[in-house]
Amino acid sequence: MVKNLVSKAPLTSPVLLYNRTQSRATTLAQTLGPTSATVAPTLSAAITPSSIIFLCLGDDAAVEQTLDTAITTTSLAGKLFVDCSTVHPDMTRKVERLLESHGASFVACPVFGAPAMADAGKLICVLAGKKEAVARVKPYCANVMGRANLDLSETSSDPGRATMLKVLGNTIIFSMVEAVAEGMVVAEKSGLGTDALHSFLELMFPGPYVGYSGRMISGDYFTLEEPLFAVDLARKDVRHAIDMAGQVGARMKGTELVDEHLKEVKKEKGEKGDIAAIYGVVRKEAGMKFENKE
Repeated sequence: MVKNLVSKAPLTSPVLLYNRTQSRATTLAQTLGPTSATVAPTLSAAITPSSIIFLCLGDDAAVEQTLDTAITTTSLAGKLFVDCSTVHPDMTRKVERLLESHGASFVACPVFGAPAMADAGKLICVLAGKKEAVARVKPYCANVMGRANLDLSETSSDPGRATMLKVLGNTIIFSMVEAVAEGMVVAEKSGLGTDALHSFLELMFPGPYVGYSGRMISGDYFTLEEPLFAVDLARKDVRHAIDMAGQVGARMKGTELVDEHLKEVKKEKGEKGDIAAIYGVVRKEAGMKFENKE
């Protein structure tokens, strides 16, 4: 995302980078060059000279902690915060109230897309909040960080609508992975073969379905050193979705099944577990090994 902001956005000065693990910010800055990005040693050093601040954090607690630190160390008056994190809609609404109480404005901007899509500037940006604030953020979204915008501010100023859509969208991705994993196991055990099912997916559902079936066939679901969609982040999204459903008197049984399988992924792979490893769990349930290769 930062790479595309630097190379495509209408910037008048270098981007300021801050990460709680400073080495990550330093490494990123080195790839971008000194005229494009500099590293801020503290959160307040990043916020103070900036007019627009993009946040992208792992969970609700990290967002809340980061903003609490910002509030106690620098003035937020007149600044626009754009949160790309995937959090509970109630947290998004809480963040807006908190920031506005300190003179700042806020836009929720979670994004859809795997790391490769982020690198390629192909994300889908979901925007929500007050229309005038969203208008300020749009020049950094479609054709910069992403390929398209979903602007929800046209019908409501509620920023929680963006994270609600993001969480629900992720549950559909999880259900897709579950369906592909189950199909792959039956195809293998029945003698049809995983290659035949993969070929069907290529013809019928090109894109993410094929991407995940390919990862399952290749075995990268258990060999990757760094997950593409970490199990802990997925389970956080699942909890949010189940809670959202409960708030409106509904139930997401498919998502509950996904969570049971993600629990098993965590037992098998720990923090390195990826959602594609649901395949390994379904294999074990069918009497096969978790790994599909030696």
